Formats: sequence, C-alpha cells, structure tokens
Amino acid sequence: MSVAIVVVFIVGYILIAFEHPLKIDKAASALLTGVCCWLVLLIGFEQMPAFQSAEVAALAPVPRPEVHATLEKALFEHLGEIAGILFFLLGAMTIVELVDVHDGFRAITDRIATTDRVKLLWIISWVAFFLSSGLDNLTTAIIMCALIRRIVKNRENMWLLGGFVVIAANAGGAWSPIGDVTTIMLWIGGQITTLNVMKALFIPSALSLLIPLLLASYFLKGRIEAPPVPVGHSEKNMTTPFERNLMFVLGGAGLVSVPFFKAVTHYPPYMGILLSVSLLWYFTELMHRGKDDEKRHGLSVAAMLHRIDTPSILFFLGILLAVGALDTSGHLRLMADTLDRAIGDIYVINTLIGLLSAVVDNVPLVAAAMGMYPMTEFAPDHTFWNLLAYCAGTGGSILIIGSAAGVASMAVLKIDFLWYLKRVSAYALVGYLAGVGAYYLLH
Repeated sequence: MSVAIVVVFIVGYILIAFEHPLKIDKAASALLTGVCCWLVLLIGFEQMPAFQSAEVAALAPVPRPEVHATLEKALFEHLGEIAGILFFLLGAMTIVELVDVHDGFRAITDRIATTDRVKLLWIISWVAFFLSSGLDNLTTAIIMCALIRRIVKNRENMWLLGGFVVIAANAGGAWSPIGDVTTIMLWIGGQITTLNVMKALFIPSALSLLIPLLLASYFLKGRIEAPPVPVGHSEKNMTTPFERNLMFVLGGAGLVSVPFFKAVTHYPPYMGILLSVSLLWYFTELMHRGKDDEKRHGLSVAAMLHRIDTPSILFFLGILLAVGALDTSGHLRLMADTLDRAIGDIYVINTLIGLLSAVVDNVPLVAAAMGMYPMTEFAPDHTFWNLLAYCAGTGGSILIIGSAAGVASMAVLKIDFLWYLKRVSAYALVGYLAGVGAYYLLH
C-alpha cells in the first residue's frame, strides 16, 4: 500500500502535466487521483508500515466498520479544510468577475500606459509582491491575473505575466504573517512574531522576485498588444463611470476586509469572503433594479457564478484530496522524519521542504514540521521557523500547481502546466535559492 499510493499520486501528476498532449482536462485527472488515493488507503490499510499516522495505525486490530468510520472521519477533516479554501477561491473569483463585468478595473488599466513588455512585467510583479503581503497570495493572484487579462492580448505574454504574478504573490506572502496560509499557521502557533518575521524575511523574499525579474529583463524584449473589448462588455452591459468606480472601490474593499474580518472574529477567511459576496450581491441588485431584465441579469452576481471556471475549482479539490490521503497515510510525516534523521542541518532541511512544497501542498508539510520540532527545541523566532516560513511560502512557485496562487492563476488565465515548467520554473527556482542564500548570509 505504501508504494501503491505514491505510484497513484505520481501517475496522477503526470496525467495533469500532459493535459494538452493527452487532450484530457486536468480536473478529470486530479479528481481521479484524489479518489484513487483514498481507495488505496482503504484497501491497503492492513499492510501499512510503522510510519503511518497514529489514527490509522490503530486500525489493524479493529473490525472493518470501525476502520471505515475512522477513515471517513479523517476524510471529512481534510474535506473541511479543503472546502474552506475552495469557498474562499469561489468567493474571491466572484468578486473579481463582478468588478470586471462592471469595467471597474479601468481605474487601474487606464493608468498603465506602457506597452513595453519588460516594464509591464516589473510593474505587475512588484504590485503583486506588496499587495499579497497585505491581502494574501491567493487573493492577489486572482486580482492581478484579472488585470492581466484586461491589458494583454497575446497568450504567451499573458501567461508570462501570470507566471511572474505567482512568483511575486508567493514571495510577498512569505514575509508577512498574514500573506500565506503557512505563515498564518506559524504566526498563530507562536513560532514566529509579526515584526521579527517581516524584518528577517523581507530581503530574502524581495530577492526571490528581484533575481527572476533581472534575468527575465535580459532575455525578454518586445511590446505587448492590448486585447479587444471582452464579449461580456457589449453595449447593452456598459456601465456608467460612477458605477465602474464604485464597484472597483466596493470590490476592493470586500477583498481587503477579509484579513480584518479574520483578525476580529477569528473565523476562517472563507466566512469573510462569503460575507463580502453577499453584501455585494444585495448592493448590485439594488443598484441595477431600475434597468431592464436582460441588462440587470448580465451585471448580477448570479451571472458571475456562471462565468467562474468550475473545472479549475474541481481540479484544486482533486489535488488537495490526494495530498490529504498522503497526509493521513503518514507519508508526509515520513518525509519530515527522514529529512531530520538523514540531514539534520536546518538550512538544508528547510530548503528541501520548500522544494517538496512545489509538488505537495505546503500546509501539511509545515504542519508536520511544527509537530516534529517542539518550541522547547526551537524557540519562537528561531532561524528554523523563519526559514521554514520563507521556504514553504516561496518554494511552491517552482511548479504552478505547488501553491494556491498558482492554481488560481491556472483558473483565471488557463496557464498550461508544461508551458510554466519550461518558461517560468527556472526563474522561480533561481529566485528561491537566491533568497535562501541571502537569509544564510544575513543570519
């Protein structure tokens, strides 16, 4: 079973990577991989090795009904965490689409006058870097990719900018305690404190974006071409300047308010985003109530829900289900223990954890590290925790499916896995290693 679940996971990733040559949607492969991993976990539990999780290790001597009940409980726990991410993604994409259909992003796109590809790359990347430190990398990726879709026509340029948004959003999220799920975990757990992590990781995080930008500036030349007016912005759905600016402000406020909602209520972020969606739904219904039915419907939240790329959300579901199965089976814990026994050096361990997070979701990896190293061994703000926050946050940029920001960019811009691997992954890897080196030299 130990080998079987890993084989299923790897085969699933290969099918996702070769989506276009195989002409099979990545969402189908991801869902199949996720379900099959849990089936293998169920069928082979009696042969599970000693490194399995404590919950599953206790199943061997008990009757099958209790095995099913315990595995089902573990599945529901993972599904609860996954649902929170999916509903957040759904809500954020709805708000972005709502602002977009009202032409609200013209408040920004009209001010971006350059058509130089390198200049635009620098502007988009640094805006994403600082925006993700105040929001989070997932929301930032959705917003910036929606902007890119409005100002770039050529698919190659669109994907390139989207790829650098992934690098920038993950880099910006790493140095802020609220910028990434893993930094939030470490912050809430007491392993890092706000001012210390910002001071310790700002320079490494900035370098992890600066180095790729310098390299890209050397290799990239040319200009961009703006896209035509989107189909959804026909004459019948045009909005007034007041409505455009108002929806831009309200939509931005709805997204920015989510971290504050979490800080005040301690509810998960998806509750805040759902509150924003519901309030905007009410507001737009009232704002457009005097218009004819067809125009009112085209500007409604209900219409936005039809515009959202549902297969991409199902793709995210399948990937996280597969990772949840690996977590439940104990494979992620095994990786953490193996790294600790075989290497021992905290710089090498964290660097490898970051590289692993490009393939496996960084949340269970960080959770395993937090469980393996008590704070009696590494005190709060120790180098181990700061470096873990950086590596887990930025390592996911190396593959586009290695982070929530990458998956969101795939959903909005339809970026191909193999294209990202060939054109962006090397930039992300060099930037990631530069950040690790900078942290080592500084500390």
